[in-house]
Amino acid sequence: MESPREELDVDRSQVKKAVQALRAYLKSSSSSQKLFENDGQAISLLLTLWRIPRKEQTIRISLPHGLRTESGDVCLFTRDEPRMTSEQTVRFYKKLLAERGVKNAIEVIPFNMLKTEYKPFEAKRRLLGNFDLFLSDARIRRRLPSHIGKHFYERKKAPLSVDLGSKHLARDMERLIQGTSLTVSNKGSCCMVRVAHSSMTADEMVENVVTAVSTISAKLETTGKNMKIIHLKSQTSVALPIYTSDLSHLTVVEEARKKARSTKGAQKRKRENKNTEVSELKTKETEEEKDIEEEEMPQLVPIEMPTKKPKQETISKKGLKKVPKPAAGKGLKKAVKDTKLTKKTPKVTARDLKKKAKNK
Repeated sequence: MESPREELDVDRSQVKKAVQALRAYLKSSSSSQKLFENDGQAISLLLTLWRIPRKEQTIRISLPHGLRTESGDVCLFTRDEPRMTSEQTVRFYKKLLAERGVKNAIEVIPFNMLKTEYKPFEAKRRLLGNFDLFLSDARIRRRLPSHIGKHFYERKKAPLSVDLGSKHLARDMERLIQGTSLTVSNKGSCCMVRVAHSSMTADEMVENVVTAVSTISAKLETTGKNMKIIHLKSQTSVALPIYTSDLSHLTVVEEARKKARSTKGAQKRKRENKNTEVSELKTKETEEEKDIEEEEMPQLVPIEMPTKKPKQETISKKGLKKVPKPAAGKGLKKAVKDTKLTKKTPKVTARDLKKKAKNK
């Protein structure tokens, strides 16, 4: 079991000192004044953890002071409405947002338009640079990754899903647009989240930083006090520390992990014992069923088959006697021999006798 999560207490005076130092740095640097005169420079929290998380996690943070104005660059991916063209679907969803009370200027891009007009790589790069925040209809959220590409996720601009059929659509959109989100990766111990911009006042920055740290520490899926160091920085400034944990927190984290492992091991053992008990019961039931079937089934008596073959009557050579041949056969053979031996005698006539006498 994980230890109960506690909100991290940050020293407000330390946060205020870091905010004032950042504001002084941004005012002193002439380049930052030229570049971010109209649009405030982003101020972010840099979080360092004791242990690398096992799973990736996305934490949504609602801030008391919004990061974007009403004319902020926000893009919404919607599904294609049946029997409507892309232009008609854009008008349909803009009208829906206005009716539900959404005040922010949002660019609507239907899914079919995303597949056709933003298919080339350069078009996707331009789309990524034109907008600061991307929202998606919850009905097409699973279909987006293969069409927007990996650069949206590398730049931490993955679309956030919105239920456009919700009754509190304006409130949900306001929380997403004015809030921020933190992606805790399982590939390293550091992560960053945007919490303010340079055009805010010092008090607004402090309030945003304190609320962001408390929500992150409460929603972070880790065992024990895993937060090591928290820094506050802008895009060009040095990271200023606002919180550092004690070394005792590391021991707390290790103890919590040991407890979690022991409880998991105990749970596994219980499951294995239950499985063995269930298997034994099943085997017993099957054996009992077999015994019952054997008792109920009548025993079949096998038919006795002759195992030994009957002895054939053996006749010895001495006992053999010559059988006399039939008489009819002998008579036939003699008649045949007589016919072979006897020659045909020619008939003598009177003329033949006269000729013989003359010749003499």
